[in-house]
Amino acid sequence: GNHDMWMFDYFTKELNIPIYRKPIELQVQDRNLLIGHGDGLGPGDHSYKFLKKVFQSKISQWLFARIHPNFGIGLANFWSRRSRISSTKKDEDKFKGEKEFLWQYCKDIEAKKHHDYYVFGHRHLPLDLEVGESSRYINLGEWVNYYTYGVFDGNTFELKTFEQ
Repeated sequence: GNHDMWMFDYFTKELNIPIYRKPIELQVQDRNLLIGHGDGLGPGDHSYKFLKKVFQSKISQWLFARIHPNFGIGLANFWSRRSRISSTKKDEDKFKGEKEFLWQYCKDIEAKKHHDYYVFGHRHLPLDLEVGESSRYINLGEWVNYYTYGVFDGNTFELKTFEQ
């Protein structure tokens, strides 16, 4: 996700959990899936992509590691709030039709190589959209507002809502 870079290698070394920073291709039974977080993919959002490169640089991460945690956490919270406010102003919580950047990304990939399902989460908006004649883009949404999650049974991928 957006904040994975700040985990450095903690999950892999301490918990033996792999971190995938780019989408991965999986074949499950006879279905091809492309799965990833989704940040930085597709057209547009150049300011975010630039900021992500700055944050991913070894120099920036080295410098951040030398900041006292009280200041570092405050700085991280400031950027996070600023990002959420900016996203709200841009109507990031609304479906954008043909301007959905991850949907466009899926269509571009599908034109080169077929996948049955493209599964992402970055948009935080539950979406299940046709990409091609036999492929779908699933955006998992999130737990805070939508209570959505995905279920893949080896044949079909479904977007579901948790019922209390």
